[in-house]
Amino acid sequence: MPLPAAAPREPIHTRQIECRGYRRDDGLWDIEGHLTDTKTYAFMNENRGEVAPGEPLHQMWLRLSVDDTLTIRAVEAATDHSPYAVCPAIIPNFQRLIGVNIGKGFINYVRELLGGVEGCTHLVEMIGPVATTAYQTIFPYRNRIAASAGRKPDASHKPRLLNTCHAFAENGEIARRLWPEPSPKNKT
Repeated sequence: MPLPAAAPREPIHTRQIECRGYRRDDGLWDIEGHLTDTKTYAFMNENRGEVAPGEPLHQMWLRLSVDDTLTIRAVEAATDHSPYAVCPAIIPNFQRLIGVNIGKGFINYVRELLGGVEGCTHLVEMIGPVATTAYQTIFPYRNRIAASAGRKPDASHKPRLLNTCHAFAENGEIARRLWPEPSPKNKT
């Protein structure tokens, strides 16, 4: 169900973040994000001159190549449009993500590595949706492949989804239905 009708209004700014996940031939996964910011009006920018309506103020790309454990093996970042000429100079810092695992505490760790003057606000913001896309790409694909081969999930490990949101509360209805056996950690 969409949002209720809004009050009369005028569009001013659009931010779009599109993320895509890919299975590579070498067994790794490429997770890509693309961010654009546009305005509905022309404005002057000290670096670029006039920015026309619909022309990106920000246009940035991020690719994380990860393995099956969600460990980052390679990082590519690019800034096609930015408000200042110095913005792309920070891109090499994103190599700090190599070797980092996308898991609990990932976003906070990214902010430690690349927050403030150590990174680009927009590229750092895009890492959250890219990380979520990694989960949405890899785990359903691997589960589908395992199921088609007749393999059942490993019941000795607590499912990664437990306690990640309201729907997957460990003691909730969905968890009891999907994972009826308690994990070894929780057995009494």
